Amino acid sequence: MKKIKVSHETPFSLLEKSLEFNDMQYALPHLLEDNKKYREFFFKCQKDGVEIYLDNSLHELSYAMPDRILLKWTSILEPSTFFVPDVWEDYDGSMVNARRWAKLPVPIKTTKCAVVQAKSLHEAMLCVQAYRDLGYKKFAFSYGASYYNELCPHTNKDFGKAIGRFTAISRMREEGILRDSDRVHLLGTAFPYEFGLYKDMPFIESIDTSNPVMATLEGSIYTDMGLTKKPVANMNNFHDIHIDDVNMELLEYNVLRVREINGL
Repeated sequence: MKKIKVSHETPFSLLEKSLEFNDMQYALPHLLEDNKKYREFFFKCQKDGVEIYLDNSLHELSYAMPDRILLKWTSILEPSTFFVPDVWEDYDGSMVNARRWAKLPVPIKTTKCAVVQAKSLHEAMLCVQAYRDLGYKKFAFSYGASYYNELCPHTNKDFGKAIGRFTAISRMREEGILRDSDRVHLLGTAFPYEFGLYKDMPFIESIDTSNPVMATLEGSIYTDMGLTKKPVANMNNFHDIHIDDVNMELLEYNVLRVREINGL
């Protein structure tokens, strides 16, 4: 299994600590705009040659940041990966954005990554192919699409979403929609044991998930299966937590466990 790059988003107080366990740093443009401490951390990462992924903030805000803001931060940070604006579970809206961004300039070192948005597996397949036709070289799959639960109607919805995403990606590989030479990013997870399922899929390039960090802030300890439920805690509620209020021993344990149980 090739090395898959992993990033865990953390509260502001743990940004420096995250350099010890993250393979890349995952930047949110709305926080770059609003928070000086956050902004200065990423300026330092850029100066020190730390790899940066730049998101569009859809998950946190329910809408992607405006093009002018995204263009500004791609120009400033020159991320290795930039997630072009998408619209939640909206194929048509995401495709409009993808067509527009296919023509917009980004730094030469930056790869534009298109996020698959759909209401069904069939639509998701069409989405990947349409992105490919537009020239995109990297694709991302969110952890939370509703159709995942249709593919795996488990009573544990979080488990169902994780297995549903794996099923969707597996089907796309079987049908040649995804190729071993492709580049794929997994956006988050609802069930942290999921990542180990992709060990035979060489196109999985990178992962981001705050799961072990949020579990820590809730006081949850990872088992051999990680957690059976996605933490309720989220970054919007814990960005400003003081470092003295974080169980650092538990954080280190959970971050290590998510790698161990998935063979990362």
